[in-house]
Amino acid sequence: MSASRYRRFLKLCEEWPLDETKRGRDLGAYLRQRVAQVFREGENTQIAEPETCDQMYESLARLHSNYYKLKYPRPKDTCFSGLTVEECRIVLATDTLEEFKEMNKGLWKKLQEKLATKSLDDKAKE
Repeated sequence: MSASRYRRFLKLCEEWPLDETKRGRDLGAYLRQRVAQVFREGENTQIAEPETCDQMYESLARLHSNYYKLKYPRPKDTCFSGLTVEECRIVLATDTLEEFKEMNKGLWKKLQEKLATKSLDDKAKE
């Protein structure tokens, strides 16, 4: 039975798309890594909890097939912020998040410098 489970997970990994914009945070890459860890011995791997393994596979297969998206269709493809799916994808890209971090670092540095000069002025007055 382990061999068939292993093959099912491999097939799922092959079909699961990789999102190159989410380097280090991609679900497809994480899934491949976990399958490689769990099935270290390939088809010969012994599964301690086969029911749990089957449940995990079924859950991932439902996500991959967009089961819930099809079951509960949305009237509009936007989120609470009003952004479209493509705009959300751009905002959540690793490069964009790194740019936001750099912008925040700049603001934080400016604030630190401002507070440092203010405290020096206060000390000079005393």
